[in-house]
Amino acid sequence: MKFTSRYATSLALFTDMYQLTMAQAYWKKGMAEQEAVFHLYFRKHPFNGGYTVCAGLADAIDYLKEFRFSPDDIAYLGSLKGSQQQPLFETEFLAYLQNLTFTCQVDAIPEGTVVFPNEPLLRIQGPILQCQLLETPLLTIINFQTLIATKAARLVDAAQGDRIIEFGMRRAQGPDGALSAARAAFIGGIGATSNLLAGRYFDIPVKGTHAHSWVMSFPEEQDAFAAYAEVFPHDSVFLVDTYNTLQGIKKAIMVAKQLREKGAELLGIRLDSGDLAYLSKEGRRMLDEAGLPEVSILASNDLDEYLIQSLKLQGARIDTWGIGTKLVTAYDQPALGGVYKLAALRGTDGHWEYKLKLSEQLIKISTPGILQVRRYYGTQNFIADMIYSEEQPVPTDATIIDPADVTRRRTLSADEDFENLLVPVFRNGKVVYQEPDLKTIQARTRQQISQLHESIRRFLNPHLYPVGLEEQLFKEKMEIILGIRNKETGQ
Repeated sequence: MKFTSRYATSLALFTDMYQLTMAQAYWKKGMAEQEAVFHLYFRKHPFNGGYTVCAGLADAIDYLKEFRFSPDDIAYLGSLKGSQQQPLFETEFLAYLQNLTFTCQVDAIPEGTVVFPNEPLLRIQGPILQCQLLETPLLTIINFQTLIATKAARLVDAAQGDRIIEFGMRRAQGPDGALSAARAAFIGGIGATSNLLAGRYFDIPVKGTHAHSWVMSFPEEQDAFAAYAEVFPHDSVFLVDTYNTLQGIKKAIMVAKQLREKGAELLGIRLDSGDLAYLSKEGRRMLDEAGLPEVSILASNDLDEYLIQSLKLQGARIDTWGIGTKLVTAYDQPALGGVYKLAALRGTDGHWEYKLKLSEQLIKISTPGILQVRRYYGTQNFIADMIYSEEQPVPTDATIIDPADVTRRRTLSADEDFENLLVPVFRNGKVVYQEPDLKTIQARTRQQISQLHESIRRFLNPHLYPVGLEEQLFKEKMEIILGIRNKETGQ
């Protein structure tokens, strides 16, 4: 289901207050239609990782397709008062908003692509008032789904081919947090979700077992298993840790044998507490000795990629991992920290004036220009990414410079294969991008990650993938920085 269809109202007000006050100021000062370029990017990988998986573009596209102010939106804005109890927004400005039509150009990196700090995930070009209004909703959509897709991809890496089910709906940050997380987790590689609405909306496989309350509602644990098996003879997974896990496994085996006599097979058992390494190994031994080698073992209980990796190293015999809180909340880093910055403004003479946001912190200095990202390929792995401005020709043999460490430089030969990552999505406010289905995006994620060197994929102290500014863009950025600094100091 489309993003905007999940809500019964217009989403034009799905933004921060200051976007509308700035919009009125642009309009009042005659700047509303001045052409601008903004970039959406992040400054640091989440989870101290070596890569990030971008996600959320489909919802962003749907938001932009439906972007307009409804009469109810205009009436609400007209009711707002300033500090002197005067109408905050002028009547003529509200009329402008009511007739506003989205006309921007948007380029974006496709979902499921691995990306790196400072690379624009989206580039928005058009009237500055329109571009400004899009900052908050685009950040909200892209930041969260990119964060969750990245977490899911790390979990998939840790599981080494085992199946993962997203179990996090009850711990998610609200209904849309649960839905968006399920979608993004699937992009990252998760095999199924327990969230039925996400299954319906996004065509994600749905899976589930039963709760402890089912077992507790019967006089005996074995009775609970038998009753569940009677209802679902071909689809039963028993939660075996309500009272005593090893005893629970024994009772599950008894019911499994009864099922077999009736021509059905137990699918699996689920461990949700205790020493998962020990219990899974004992459970596997008990199941195998009982002639039930095909019964799988599913584990849950606040798992993340580090615990999965540890359990793997301990020889745990777990086939499927149910991941809840640590996935849908991105528990160890609950925000990506993406930003949306003005990078160029067209002057009255028709030429672009590059803009940057200066800071005492090097990491917070934005990059000016109309940016594109070029990825270079080797025979098996990605080699490096170059950020360049489309207003400047790219040299045959291009040198990239890390803006955070100018001693880190690399020359990329014209003989290397490459592709430009930002692709056209909107032209003059109309969609020109053919959206892939979710399964295709998921496959892209795995293919992209497979082309990263294993040192970049490791969880602890990952290797730094080479990303830099094209040399001419770097020099221009430094000139702008020095010009601003000299102006501020009066030199």
